[in-house]
Amino acid sequence: MELKHNPQESFDHDAYQKAKQQVAEIRGFYIHFFVYLLVNLFFLVVNLKYSPNHIWFFWPAFGWGIGVLFHGLRVFSFSSSWGKSWEERKIRELMEKEKQQQKQH
Repeated sequence: MELKHNPQESFDHDAYQKAKQQVAEIRGFYIHFFVYLLVNLFFLVVNLKYSPNHIWFFWPAFGWGIGVLFHGLRVFSFSSSWGKSWEERKIRELMEKEKQQQKQH
């Protein structure tokens, strides 16, 4: 799906691509979370039906939940200091250093 825009409006293609990528990552997280819920609900039903005296379903839910948590943190930019913006800042910093070194020689 491409975004339609008014030719009179300024359109930043890079910003659009970045936003499109972010939407895809958010969608991926929601899919991951939905599958997590479905599978762990299935585990709960199986656990309670076949071995109600030994509750084990929370172990895979806990382990996978840690992965879902970190996926969400990455997608929703709670770790922005180490995310893409950090990478871009570091690239610019290294490029500036290289320019300065070339000017000195």
